[in-house]
Amino acid sequence: MRIKMLCNTILLVGLVFKLLFLFCFVPYVLIRWRQNNLSKRKLRQQSKKETVVGIFHPYCNAGGGGERVLWAAVQAIQNKYPDVHIAIYTGDLDADPEKMLNKVERVFNVKLRPNIEFVYLHNRKWVEASKYPYFTLLGQSLGSVWLGMEALRLLVPDIYIDTMGYAFTYPLFKYIGGCRVASYTHYPTISIDMLKYVYKRVAAHNNRRFIARNPFFTMGKIIYYKIFARLYGLVGSCAEIVMVNSSWTEDHINFIWKCPMKTHRVYPPCDVDHLISLPLLSDKEKGDVIRIVAVAQFRPEKNHPLMMRSMFELRSILKEEVWEKVRLVCIGSCRNEEDEERVKDMQDLAKHLALDENVEFKLNIPYSELGSELQKGTIGLHTMWNEHFGISIVESMAAGLIMVAHNSGGPRADIIETQANSTTGFLADTEQKYAKLLAFIINMSQHERDSIRLAARSSVNRFSSQVFEKEFLRTIEPFFRAKQE
Repeated sequence: MRIKMLCNTILLVGLVFKLLFLFCFVPYVLIRWRQNNLSKRKLRQQSKKETVVGIFHPYCNAGGGGERVLWAAVQAIQNKYPDVHIAIYTGDLDADPEKMLNKVERVFNVKLRPNIEFVYLHNRKWVEASKYPYFTLLGQSLGSVWLGMEALRLLVPDIYIDTMGYAFTYPLFKYIGGCRVASYTHYPTISIDMLKYVYKRVAAHNNRRFIARNPFFTMGKIIYYKIFARLYGLVGSCAEIVMVNSSWTEDHINFIWKCPMKTHRVYPPCDVDHLISLPLLSDKEKGDVIRIVAVAQFRPEKNHPLMMRSMFELRSILKEEVWEKVRLVCIGSCRNEEDEERVKDMQDLAKHLALDENVEFKLNIPYSELGSELQKGTIGLHTMWNEHFGISIVESMAAGLIMVAHNSGGPRADIIETQANSTTGFLADTEQKYAKLLAFIINMSQHERDSIRLAARSSVNRFSSQVFEKEFLRTIEPFFRAKQE
């Protein structure tokens, strides 16, 4: 009996110590950390008299649409506020600053001044999806907090801008770092559509087949998603300025974060001026080859298998002599070995479907070659479900391609008009519909295709780099005005 009482007493004492640690020691450490951060900033301001903008983008060297936004934002700040010190938090440990800036100019045609500080983060692995086979959203979000703690320890900025959507870092930089916090969200971490897919028990890249088939697992995932959505809304609302890249993203962010008064739609920068200036080539000038160009990073959500299946369906529709002229050109960047493996899988799938002679893959090509490929193309193809915006779609339209994109997300809400007499492109959602539309465009006359191209070109000026710079600077201007005052 005494032994049992002694054990209970020990357990009680242990519980009390844990509670004291949780409610006393942890807050004390956080308060001390905040005071230390404020002291660092005060000393820096006294000595250097400069504003430090820290931009959180752990994959800044990836070469995708999100990186285009990052570097266009950096260029905009450099142009308007030349005395501001810009620091990029990056996990690209193998890339030195000079190489990264050269790549920015080569891939995006964006020229930057070299006075950019790169703060290298060693804990990026904790935000990798592969690290969390289960509860991936929660795991990556908590991993981003750990990565954010490393970033804050290395450099305490005055203004913190997240350009990748790591919302769980906002309370850290706002309350512990004492920073002004802004965000540019390309894609909500969780959306209403994701919940709908789970409710309907539809298998997708974010809803495994064994979960979709099991009602018990489905109910568990719905509860998990709802709890996560509530947490996501709480941390996201900590940002003082919220920028989103499309009306689709804006609707989802406003629904989850519940902050419509501080949310601004700022369309991402697209290089439409240069591409619109390219002359439209006739079918003869293209060598009588019908090139279907797909520009997308080799990530799972871009759904390259749907492209292959659509081409397989297209072959059964077209006459053999027409099919022989058709080429699908898949252009995109590879971030890592996983992306390179996906390219090999797509090459194998093309062979399996007997499409290998009609499909080409062009990886990590420079901007100049991309422009040439777009100019030689006839049709643009994009197959991602709920693409948040679609920079490659806009730039393909500017170059003169007739786009066929997924009937969802940004392409449907913001970019492509399908009404008669004002058609700027087409929308589809299955391989059969994609194939029918591709065949329809191929069988059009030159005049019919040109009328759609011209309408598409005249519709994309609102997505130019100049408009992005103007809107981005207008949105973040209150932060800099407060510093100047």
